[in-house]
Amino acid sequence: MTKPYRDALSLSSKALRYLITLNWLFGAAVLGMLVCTLVAPAWVARALGAGEDPRMLLGMRLIMGIGVAAAPVANVVFSRLLSIVDTVRAGDPFITRNASRLQTIAWAVLALELGRLLVAGIASAVSSPARPIHIDFDLSVTPWLSVLLLFVLARVFEHGARMRDELEGTV
Repeated sequence: MTKPYRDALSLSSKALRYLITLNWLFGAAVLGMLVCTLVAPAWVARALGAGEDPRMLLGMRLIMGIGVAAAPVANVVFSRLLSIVDTVRAGDPFITRNASRLQTIAWAVLALELGRLLVAGIASAVSSPARPIHIDFDLSVTPWLSVLLLFVLARVFEHGARMRDELEGTV
């Protein structure tokens, strides 16, 4: 393997390790905010601009709950991708385990995208002209294409691993 690829893989590995840490910190921060809405709801509602509207506070709690749930799902993406990078660094990426990892990543990305749509729906439901919640509800095709691409790549890796195993069995 040439040096630029090793450097890129090393950088990718470091970036993924940082993202895993940041992701857990994000999840903990959102969980902390959610707990605060249960311990001191009036104070948090005023601080977040929800006023006295119970629907707005409930909507914020639901959105925070989705944010907390998203942290382990995002960790699935980061940790599986890190494992794939490690197999590439070792020089053996076309293994059935990576096909399984890619499929798991695809499901996790799909779950994250559905969660994003759910957050936008909740924000839209509790938002009012007096207290608007500004969360974009754009239906971009890119995340959905990414999910499809990940499922296809999982099949490519699975097929490649099977072909390599068959080739090794004939030699």
